[in-house]
Amino acid sequence: MTQIKGYLSVAEAGEALGISRAYTYDLVRGGRLECIRVGRTILIKSGSVRRFRRRPVGRPKKKGGRQT
Repeated sequence: MTQIKGYLSVAEAGEALGISRAYTYDLVRGGRLECIRVGRTILIKSGSVRRFRRRPVGRPKKKGGRQT
């Protein structure tokens, strides 16, 4: 639906990432997805969507394994 080459709408980006539209807006606000504004519309760079990596949920794992 987006008409500018190399950009996706928020809904398209969310669908590509498997996340909700609301969470996609949160990522844009947090600066984790590069975007431009065209009027009231937010367009997200498709390269930004390809490079996006989710942060792991929970606390980080300890290195070295379990001591017995």
